Amino acid sequence: MGSDTRESPSRPTVVAAFDVDNTLTTRDCVIPFLRRVGGRRFVVRLALHGPRIVVAAAGRRRDRIKVLATRAAVRGRPHDEIVAEARRFAETVWESRMRPDTVARLRWHLEQSHRVVLVSASYRDYLVPLAERLGAHAVLATELDVRDGICTGELRGPNCRAEVKVERLRSWIASEGVAPSEVHAYGDSTGDRELLAFADHATLVGSTPITVAPVATPSGASS
Repeated sequence: MGSDTRESPSRPTVVAAFDVDNTLTTRDCVIPFLRRVGGRRFVVRLALHGPRIVVAAAGRRRDRIKVLATRAAVRGRPHDEIVAEARRFAETVWESRMRPDTVARLRWHLEQSHRVVLVSASYRDYLVPLAERLGAHAVLATELDVRDGICTGELRGPNCRAEVKVERLRSWIASEGVAPSEVHAYGDSTGDRELLAFADHATLVGSTPITVAPVATPSGASS
C-alpha cells in the first residue's frame, strides 16, 4: 500500500492488526483461490504431491503443505495472469464472504484514525485489492515467488503465520516510523496466537459476533 499516510516517529498512534481468513471473512480463502487459479490441473498436480502431503500432514507441517499446494496451482504461470485472477477473486470475497461484525470493527478503527493492517497467511495478490476495499493501510501476507514474470511455485519468504506475523508487524511498524501507543489484534486460530499475545488488546474471533467498538475486559483483552 502507499506511504502517504506515514506517521512521524514522535507521533504515537494506535495500530489495529487483522487476520483475514475466518476473522474478516466467513470462510477460508486459500484453497478456493488455489482451485480458481489452478483449475483442473490443480487437482491433478496436487494428487502427484499426495505422498509428500500425507507425510507433511502427519508431521503437522502446515507450511510444507502450503508450499506443495502453491506449486500445484501456480507453478509456471505468468504472474500477471495470477494478479488478474486474484482481483476477480477479491471481488467475490468482498461480495459474499465478508464477516459484517469484524468489518464494522475495522471501520471503527479507521474512524478513530488508527492505522489498520491486514496480517495474514493468505496470498498478498488478492489481499491487496481486498485491503483497498476495506481502506486498510497495509498488507502483510504470504507472497508468491516470481522470476522473470513467471511464478516459480515457491513462496517468497516464509508463510505469514504464527511468529512470522509478529515479525512482519514489527518490521512494518519500524519501516513506517510509527510509534504505536496501543496495538489491537484480531484473529481466530492457533496461527494467530503469537500476534494476539503481542497486542495490548487481543480479540479472539469466534462464532459470537463482536461489538462495533471494543469493550475492555479486566484481563486487558477486548471483545
